[in-house]
Amino acid sequence: MASNHPSLEMLHEPSIDTDKLSYEIFSILESKFLFGYDDPKLWKPKQVSSQVTPTPMTVSVPDDTSAQLMKNQRGKICVLSIDGGGMRSILAGKALDYLENALKAKSGNQDARVADYFDVAAGTGVGGVFTAMLFGSRNDNRPIFKAEDTWRFMAEHGKRFYQQKSSSGFKRFLRGGNGKYGVSYKTAGFENAMKEAFTVNGTSLTLKNTLKPVLIPCYDLSSSAPFLFSRADALETDSFDFRLWEVCRATSASPGLFKPVSMKSVDGKTRCVAVDGGLAMSNPTAAAITHVLHNKHEFPFVRGVEDLLVISLGTGQVLEGSYDYNQVKGWKAEDWARPMARISGDSSADMVDHAVSLAFGQSRSSNYIRIQANGSNMDRCGVNIDSDCSPGNIKLLTGIADEMLKQKNVESVLFGGKRIEEQTNFEKLDWFAGELVLEHQRRSCRIAPTVAFKQPTTKPT
Repeated sequence: MASNHPSLEMLHEPSIDTDKLSYEIFSILESKFLFGYDDPKLWKPKQVSSQVTPTPMTVSVPDDTSAQLMKNQRGKICVLSIDGGGMRSILAGKALDYLENALKAKSGNQDARVADYFDVAAGTGVGGVFTAMLFGSRNDNRPIFKAEDTWRFMAEHGKRFYQQKSSSGFKRFLRGGNGKYGVSYKTAGFENAMKEAFTVNGTSLTLKNTLKPVLIPCYDLSSSAPFLFSRADALETDSFDFRLWEVCRATSASPGLFKPVSMKSVDGKTRCVAVDGGLAMSNPTAAAITHVLHNKHEFPFVRGVEDLLVISLGTGQVLEGSYDYNQVKGWKAEDWARPMARISGDSSADMVDHAVSLAFGQSRSSNYIRIQANGSNMDRCGVNIDSDCSPGNIKLLTGIADEMLKQKNVESVLFGGKRIEEQTNFEKLDWFAGELVLEHQRRSCRIAPTVAFKQPTTKPT
């Protein structure tokens, strides 16, 4: 019989949070007492002094470590985010390369890959291409590319990506007047390279063929709204499953460099007219975190940012150098186009970094790091670093990337500003690799799974 008192019904209604807490407590007790689990990192009972007078019943009382124990039982979801930035994404590629090598060294597994240690990856622009490369799989088992292949891929195929139709007006285009002077770039080279990378035996790989959840944004002109390509959505319905080469094409369709791309899902039911993902989100870290916190099917025990381990890779800032008043006071509208786009993209990425740091609060130093250039010398180039693929510029870019990783890491300060850390970006990556390996090792000791990834279903022929 239903009660007439809503408060009484609410009192007896089962609580999902309570059930989860009970399950975790039971898991701890089961591990400790039934199986004799005795890992001091996870369980450290307070020692009872031998000078204390014995009582009829004396037990060991857990100290504050018991709270950490419960967090360890939940585990941490490992998140990778990669900014976009044209050819300057070589900077992020070099950071990925170093991170993967650090994972190999710390795990003792020379076949270790970035995808083995991350649960979610988000990338925009060329960062989205890197995400597809690192998490796309031809056999649903191992990733297609190594981390080293990302920046080398850009260095070797850059000319195919950014092949200019005509050299006339190029210098004017660099100043921003791309529409007025009609300078654009061929897209066939980029499309062919993507098709080669994500096609197996004549069949195009799709979002379903990624090993872990991936998020790659673009801006859909047909709906005037951001569009997020998501593996989780693709596994739910073919209407959100897209070919990986088209996803890479969409997120990299920077206005002025490539034409917008009209694309549709594998079943033809969802269509969009896509341009650069950087216009929607130049830094996809916040989107990745939001996806984890709201995806209770794949990440059932996440309760907040304290259960996340996040690394965000930038691609360098201040690429056009600094300007003084006498330089800019005579600029016309078309002269402002490229600087405005750069200012908007870099500022947006920086604001996301700051907002995420605020969200992590006191745990930002232990659960979140941002790898970004700190006043790099990229303004010394004197060329369009986004699309210049000359051998000299490639060499310069790789050198700048190594310089960036040797710089002191910059951390957003709680409630405003930034500060330079004692550790370099190299050291931060090395530390983060250790945290990833430790989390990976702990998962083999947990009763409850940290993640429950959706898997593609095989349709009957």
